[in-house]
Amino acid sequence: MTDIFCLVLRLAGPLQSWGGRGQFNRRDTLDEPTKSGILGLLAAAQGLRRQEPIEKLLSLSLGVRTDQPGSLLRDYHTVSDYRGRPLLSASVNAKNAQKPTSPAKHTHVTQRFYLQDAVFVATVSGPVDFLGILADALRNPAFPLALGRRSCPPTMPLLLTPDDTNRVDRDVLWAGQPLDVLRQVPWQASNRHRIARFDPDSCPSLVDLPVTVDDAAGTDVRVDVPHSFDPLHRGFNTRRVRQEWVRVPTGWTETGQPDHDPFALLGW
Repeated sequence: MTDIFCLVLRLAGPLQSWGGRGQFNRRDTLDEPTKSGILGLLAAAQGLRRQEPIEKLLSLSLGVRTDQPGSLLRDYHTVSDYRGRPLLSASVNAKNAQKPTSPAKHTHVTQRFYLQDAVFVATVSGPVDFLGILADALRNPAFPLALGRRSCPPTMPLLLTPDDTNRVDRDVLWAGQPLDVLRQVPWQASNRHRIARFDPDSCPSLVDLPVTVDDAAGTDVRVDVPHSFDPLHRGFNTRRVRQEWVRVPTGWTETGQPDHDPFALLGW
C-alpha cells in the first residue's frame, strides 16, 4: 500500500492572476498557478504572518492540471492626482520625502492581466500529518484566500476529497503519487466549457488534459519557489518540473449531455 498522499485543491474563480516576471506598471499572469501562489494560499489558510518561516511549506511537492484554461483579461488603469499636481516619483529627497516626477508627469498608466473563468486542479504532497493540518486550515482559513492576488477569491469547493465529502483525518487525502492522483480526479471544467470543446452528440468518455509536476529530473525550470513572503526579503529559487498529459473521464451522461447546468442556458 502506498505511503504517499496528496491534498487536492480546485482552483477556480471569476479571476485568477499568477504573477511571473511582471513588475512596476505591468503585472502579467502565467497560464497556470505558480508554486509561490499556491504556497501563499496555504500560508494564509494557516494564519502565517509574512515574516514567519515557511520551510514546511517549501518541502511540499506540487502538481497542477489545467482543466479549463480560461481567457486573458487586460485591466487598464490610469492614475492621476485629483488636485492636478504632478505625480510623485520613486526617488526621495534628503528628508525621505518622495520627489515629484521630472519632467512633470500627470498621468500614469498601469496594466494588470488576469485569467478569466479558468479552472485548475492542484495536488500537494508531503508528510501526512502536515497535510492534515493544511486540510483543517483550508476548511477554516485564518486569513482570506486568493488565487494569486487579493482581488481574486476562489469559488467553492476549494478542497476536493476522494468521495466528495469533507470528512476528517486521512479520508480527506488521496493515495498515490501526484501524477497518479491527477489521473483520478474527475474533470472540473464547467458544462459550458465541455459543450464548447466537444460535440455533445459524440459523447466522448475521456479527455486529455495537460499537467505540470515537480520532478528533480525534469527538463523544464520554473523560478517560483519563494525564499520568504516577507516584503523586505523577497526572492525566488528555481525548481525542476515535468510536463505530461493525463486522460480523465469527461462526465458525459448516456444521453450525450452533461449534468444539468441552468447557467449554461444563459451562455455563462
